[in-house]
Amino acid sequence: MLRKSQVAPALWLSVLLAGCAALETGPSREDLAKIEHLVVIYAENRSFDNLYGLFPGANGIANASSEAATQLDRDGTVLSRLPPVWKHGKPDPAFPTKLPNRPFRIDAPPSSLPLSVPIPDPVHLFYVNQEQIAGGRNNMFAALSNVGGLVMGYYDGSSMRMWKLAREFVLADNFFQAAFGGSFLNHQWLICACTPHDPHAPASLRTQLDEGGRLRRRGNIPSALDGPLWFLEDRYSPDGYAVNSVQPPYQPSAIRPAAGGDPRYADPAGSPLPPQTTKTIGDTLSAKGISWAWYSGAWKLALEDGMKPSGKHEVIYNAEKGSPDFAPHHQPFNYYARFAPGTADRERHLKDYLDFVEAIDRGTLPQVAFYKPEGVLNQHPGDADLLAGDRHIAEVIARIRASTLWAKTAIIVTYDENGGFWDHVAPPKGDRWGPGTRIPTIVVSPWAKKGYVDSTPYDTTSILKFITRRFGLEPLPGVRENMGDLTGAFDFSQR
Repeated sequence: MLRKSQVAPALWLSVLLAGCAALETGPSREDLAKIEHLVVIYAENRSFDNLYGLFPGANGIANASSEAATQLDRDGTVLSRLPPVWKHGKPDPAFPTKLPNRPFRIDAPPSSLPLSVPIPDPVHLFYVNQEQIAGGRNNMFAALSNVGGLVMGYYDGSSMRMWKLAREFVLADNFFQAAFGGSFLNHQWLICACTPHDPHAPASLRTQLDEGGRLRRRGNIPSALDGPLWFLEDRYSPDGYAVNSVQPPYQPSAIRPAAGGDPRYADPAGSPLPPQTTKTIGDTLSAKGISWAWYSGAWKLALEDGMKPSGKHEVIYNAEKGSPDFAPHHQPFNYYARFAPGTADRERHLKDYLDFVEAIDRGTLPQVAFYKPEGVLNQHPGDADLLAGDRHIAEVIARIRASTLWAKTAIIVTYDENGGFWDHVAPPKGDRWGPGTRIPTIVVSPWAKKGYVDSTPYDTTSILKFITRRFGLEPLPGVRENMGDLTGAFDFSQR
């Protein structure tokens, strides 16, 4: 098997280009038809280097340039050390205050935090992500963060079950989040390769940029060594595009129903995103009669909870320890008029995790299935630890492998975005919206290549490309032409 570590640097570019060229032809329609079910599992907020930077044969931390590994201060000078790990604005006692200015192991001395311990949640906003990437130099992550040096931390993930599946099947080490910033926008790009728009978005919710085009800060701390950065969090771009977390117009939503209004809807006074009408992958699948569904952990509980006219959001806000911690902005189809409350499409396509499990066990899974784990199981920093989500996702995959579906199924496990964590690889040239930072992606299937590191350039829209190619669908306009379609992860000559 050809590994990057076995190829001279001067030859690696030609190998990469040859792989891209192969995608232009790729597998035949007959080969692709062997995949009757495609499952996309969408985890949360981890960069590639944060979890797989030590993966054998991959483009990992050892390949980071000194420019990318050495972080700069807010004035552009080299930091003498990493900033402290900030927690609630103060140094976190779990970490040393004078870490060297380079990537460091979170799960090794001197901090030695195991993968079972949640860590603080770094800022991950649309404009901030672009500033951290710094034109591809990736050297402004630590300075432009609310958690300081933590963003340079990474794990030895070899004990994870998903790592073992990556060793068995395919790990893509050149896969990028489609959009800059956070979860809301990247979930939208997963289903429509688009950025939602509200031409009437309130001025108070639109981005405030300074004279240099940067997101405005709260306060002014010149050096990252002296304190974290807090940003004036925006929801919309100056021209009304929803670039950060905006709430859906339908329940479940973090915006309660209006008093005396329809409990299925969010109160318009709370400024939810207006119902969207852009074409999604769901529209194109339905138009050709391809069965599909979006499954969410705790969907039914959150739906019931969201329609309560008053009181606390017990599910949406994780008010009690161990509750599901449901995030409404992780449910992209709930923003679209086609899936409004009372519609047949909503009933047919938006479902609960328990429905997912039942469909797997009965062998009735739709041809395309998206699965979003609930908050405590999606590996999101701050709310979840790594091991619980790793165990859960691996168990879902094991369930599929033990079912009658396995012989004809492909599973793609990826992350919505980097969660504010550093990665050393410069994102490819794109457009106004992205691509953003590199994220992990694993392909599991009887037809996936075995023990393979796939370095083809991909982003989140590559999943849409693969679905489109497999089922002969009309391409969505926003899908990027310079990204691969994931067919490079498969070898249909096997078996």
